[in-house]
Amino acid sequence: MILTQPQLEQSTNVEPIRKICCIGAGYVGGPTMAMIAKQCPDIEVKVVDINADRIAQWNSDDLPVYEPGLDEVVAESRGRNLHFSTEVDQAIADAQMIFISVNTPTKHFGVGAGRAANLEFIEKCARKIAEVAQGHKIVVEKSTLPVRTAEAVKAILAGASSGATFDVLSNPEFLAEGTAVEDLVAPDRVLIGGESQAAVDALVDVYAHWVPREKLLTTNLWSSELSKLTANAFLAQRVSSINSISALCEATEADVDEVAMAIGMDSRIGPKFLKSSVGFGGSCFQKDILNLVYLCEYFGLPEVAEYWEQVVKMNDYQKTRFVRRIVRTLFNTVSDKKIGIWGFAFKKDTNDTRESAAIYICRDLLHERAKISIYDPRVDAEQIRRDLADVMRNGDSELSAASEKLLNENVEIVTDIHDASKDAHGIAVLTEWDEFKDADFERVHNEMKKPAFIFDGRNILKNLPLADIGFIYQGIGFSR
Repeated sequence: MILTQPQLEQSTNVEPIRKICCIGAGYVGGPTMAMIAKQCPDIEVKVVDINADRIAQWNSDDLPVYEPGLDEVVAESRGRNLHFSTEVDQAIADAQMIFISVNTPTKHFGVGAGRAANLEFIEKCARKIAEVAQGHKIVVEKSTLPVRTAEAVKAILAGASSGATFDVLSNPEFLAEGTAVEDLVAPDRVLIGGESQAAVDALVDVYAHWVPREKLLTTNLWSSELSKLTANAFLAQRVSSINSISALCEATEADVDEVAMAIGMDSRIGPKFLKSSVGFGGSCFQKDILNLVYLCEYFGLPEVAEYWEQVVKMNDYQKTRFVRRIVRTLFNTVSDKKIGIWGFAFKKDTNDTRESAAIYICRDLLHERAKISIYDPRVDAEQIRRDLADVMRNGDSELSAASEKLLNENVEIVTDIHDASKDAHGIAVLTEWDEFKDADFERVHNEMKKPAFIFDGRNILKNLPLADIGFIYQGIGFSR
């Protein structure tokens, strides 16, 4: 049940929050805490992590997370009421409110492998809090979690030997990478789930420093936990739906962008998340859907599980279809042919590569013995090589000699799009970076092998006169 605003205002005697600790200095914890510190100068915010290198980056001018505007937000509060540290125990002991914002990746072993969330780090955080805490603490789940995870957290906290007491809240994040700062400044809604009205009110009061009260929604714990998975599942479903139509458009000579515009003008559907592409990526969509699938299977709902699993299958199909099209167009072989890869991040304006379509497309091209030259303006070479090595490992997590040879001999990482495209047989545009639209295509064409092909997995070059220059251009969801 969503509590009404009058109900929220009836609660009294809520101790104001003056000290917050966040365990986990990643894509969610860092930006979220930086925004709280900026908007709440009366609250001391400590972000802690056992990864000393990551903390050092947060304390430098080269932040580990790239988001437009984030540098300014961090710089405004860091050293004033925003602190990044590896002193986990002390931060927990001092805080009134503790956010848990650690990674919850998909399990790759044991029961639920490939679908269930790995809650190892959540449990370790809960045990650390139980070990260190004194007095009363409000513990806030910020990580994306399966529904009813709070039960396990509460059970662990109940075993605290110090006699500390706890309230547990769920406060899922709904940030879109690339616009995270905007989303934090003016969120569509802030969702807070809990059983203690006083604890809920305490967190409501923190966000109310800058978020309008009507956008602060409160529910029970379980609705809050499930809402995060459901929101991402619905968004991913729309992407997979329009991508399925893109395949039909290519077969029938329709244009997927025109179809998307036509259906998006229906007020019941709306235009958002109807942009066809090579496939969705990021840290949440696939992980959360697979988690939802596992939960449905666990609770004996196989038909529901099958329904949501199809969203992931369609996303995988879109990436596979893109590679097959490249191979077919390049005369049924890309062996020993150079393919320029423009973009490796899963979307523009972020350096996040988790579940990026580029990883799997590069893998499949390598399996076809292509030579790939990768350029991304924000993702460093070490991250690219690590991602490719991980995806090339076999079922036993071993990197075979053949795969290692492909990575060493067939992968080049460059710092300029012209280096990526020079002497290339084709270019694959895999991230929608704005700078790609402003490339010197005359120069690119002159330096490529002929015929020169562009495979646009984001349709960002669709309206440029590339054919006039001499390119053979192929996008997603239309034929020319």
